[in-house]
Parts: sequence; structure tokens; C-alpha cells
Amino acid sequence: MQKILIIGYVWAEPCSSAAGSRMMELLTLFRSQGWQVVFASAAALSEHRADLSVLQVEEKSIRLNCDSFDDFIAAYQPDMVLFDRFFTEEQFGWRVDKICPQALRVLDTSDLHSLRSARQSLFRQSQQGAGNEHERNQLAAPDISLTSAYEVMAFDDMAQREIAAIYRCDLTLMISPAEMDLLQGQFGVPAFLLHHCNLMLISTATQQPDFSSRQHFLSIGNFRHAPNLDAVLWLKHAIWPRIRQQLPQAQLLVVGAYPPPKATALHQPQQGFQVLGWVADAHTVMTQARVCLAPLRFGAGIKGKLADAMACGTPSVTTSIGSEGMCGELPWGGTVTQDAESIASAALALYQDETLWQQAQQRGTQILRQYFDREQSVQDLLQRLALARVHQQDNRRQNFTGAMLRHHQHKSTQYMAQWIAAKNALQASVKLSDEQLAE
Repeated sequence: MQKILIIGYVWAEPCSSAAGSRMMELLTLFRSQGWQVVFASAAALSEHRADLSVLQVEEKSIRLNCDSFDDFIAAYQPDMVLFDRFFTEEQFGWRVDKICPQALRVLDTSDLHSLRSARQSLFRQSQQGAGNEHERNQLAAPDISLTSAYEVMAFDDMAQREIAAIYRCDLTLMISPAEMDLLQGQFGVPAFLLHHCNLMLISTATQQPDFSSRQHFLSIGNFRHAPNLDAVLWLKHAIWPRIRQQLPQAQLLVVGAYPPPKATALHQPQQGFQVLGWVADAHTVMTQARVCLAPLRFGAGIKGKLADAMACGTPSVTTSIGSEGMCGELPWGGTVTQDAESIASAALALYQDETLWQQAQQRGTQILRQYFDREQSVQDLLQRLALARVHQQDNRRQNFTGAMLRHHQHKSTQYMAQWIAAKNALQASVKLSDEQLAE
């Protein structure tokens, strides 16, 4: 493969989210192979986006429901198109199939959106009996298994859309082995359509302050990601008061891009609860913290914040949702527990007991070595992409469901998009005529 097109759901922001970091991993890897890479997105340009010119990656702004994309891709003729999350495959997959049918179609899910949505729905149901927001944010994190989530996903529109996109592509990159098990075991997705592609740029920080040189608790995560905002609310209402009661001078730094007013209103320095918002170097902040708190009550995928914590030598306290798919049978680099009282107790123990803290740090390092081997992940991905290209036609013959879904996508999504494009063109023509008459 020589020419790659990546269609981004948003512009890559490696300092704002794990998804942004993952996109930079892929861009860096593809360029290291000498491949020509174009990154295209219909999203508005963002203030924290990465400068892709450093990697010699061309950026292209594209438009939804516009035939100009057809002209662009016809001129570029990519050997591989990578869709950043299933939304972009829905919007542009049929155009790629029409103009460049031989291009290898690859989907990167980041996390399984429909799994996260199902868990969020189940959690919201558990909150319905609460009388107010304070009561809702006293509830423990429910242990929503993959089997329980499947019961919701099986009848859910988002799951049907996301898995349809997986079938329409030649290969889907999955970040979590737990999600691969769900797709193959519960939904029957063929193994040849999936590849486990873990985080690849996790590296242990060279300068790791020791226990006595660190201070404060840290919570980190992009606030546009619903599980992160919910975790901060749970911290504020139920977990932090318990920690602060036992450790009156404790400070919690809440860091993350795009904090909404609901989050910034929680900023109360006199209570040690500091909502700082976006920071340019999350690794530096993480390395200076003594304990990372990630009390996630719903979610999916691999948690970049927790992998970063291990890389920075920072023990963490999280839930089963947070640790899912990250450590196998190895003990967690900190504590995994479900309710506010036990989370607070575990956080206090790690913060105050140097021996316990050092043991947790060592466990985190062991997890990184065993499950986040960069070189192995890189080689596995390159090999799988090469095999997918070699066996592309055979795999497509085996994937009749994918062919059927692409056929029906042409009959629905395509015609809807063409109708919108025609409507937009007519409106533009009418506007131009009105302007000419006004002159």
C-alpha cells in the first residue's frame, strides 16, 4: 500500500483524548512505512488539533452530502481508506465503494460505541428512582457485564448501525479484546473481519518522581466524552467528600478538554476540588500526581488515561468498566472497586501507604510490558493489513452479509445523500439568483 486516505470523525487532538492519541499513533506508523497519507474531515477545525504537517500528512476539509468528495477521491485513488469510527463509514463508505471499489476499507472503532451506549442506558435506568442529582450521584457503578449489555444491544439501533459498518469493511481495528469477544461470541462477526490493535505509543516515562515527591489526586478525561463527565460528578458528590473528610488538606486536580459549565461550576478550591480544564502536557501532570482516580460508571474500550497512568508510574483507582480488557489475569496497578466508600478507602490507602503505592506502581509496569508491547502491536497490525490486502477478494466473497449491506446502503444512504446534495445545490442556485436580482 502506498496511498492512504483517513477520514476523520474529528481532527486529531492527541492532548485532548485517547482517541486523538490513537489517531496520531496510526498516522505516525503509516508515515514511517513511507506511505503517502491524506487526512480528511468534515468537522470544523479545532483549537487543540495536531499540526499534521510535521508528519508530512496532507489535510483536506471535505463536506457531507457533497459530490465534491467523489471528485477528490477519484483524483487521489487511495489504496486504503481508514474510517475513523462508524459514523464516517456511514457517511462516506458508499462513495468510496462507488469511486474506488478496490481500495481496502478499514474501520477503526476507537471503542465500541454501541456497547458504551447500552451501558449508559442501563445505568440511567438505575438512576430513575433517585429524587435529585445528588441522589443520582450517590449510586455505585453497576457491574454491567458484556452479556447484560448484549441484551440491550441486540435490539438497539446504534448497535445495528455499528455492526453493519463492521461487515461492510474489509477489516475493523478493535482496541479491546473484550469487545472482540462480544462481537464474535454474541453477534457472530467472523474473526477475519476483526483485528486487535492495542494502544501503540504507550512508553514508560523516563523521569518518574518517587512517592514523597508527588502530591495530589488527579482525574483526567475529555469532557465531551459522557463517561468522563459522569465520573467527575460522582467524584464531587460521593467520593471526594469521603476522601476530604479523612485527609482535610487533600487536593484533587480535575483535568480535561472542553469542560462544560456543569463541570466548571464544580470548581471549589476551598474544598480541594479544582477543575482546571485542558492542559497542554497531560503526561507531566500525571507524573506529578500520586494517585489517579477514574471512577467510571459506564463506558467501553481501553482507557487511555489509565494506560498513561501506568506509564507515568501513577497508581490508579477505577471500576471494572475502567479496567476492562487492559490487564487479563494480572493484578491491577492500584485498585478496582465499584462503590464510593470503597473507592475513597482505596484511594486513601494508596495515597498514604508508600509500600502499597510502590507495589501498585510495579503492577502497572508489568501490565504495560505484557499487554502494551508497542513493537509487537506495530508488527501485528502491518502484517494483518498486508494479509487483508492479499486476501481481499476471497474475504469479500466469504462476507456475503457485508456485500448485502453495501447493496442496501447504496439504496438508502446514497439516495438520501444525493437528495440532500441536490437540495443544497438548488438552494444555492436560488440564493444566487436572488442576489443577482438585488444588484
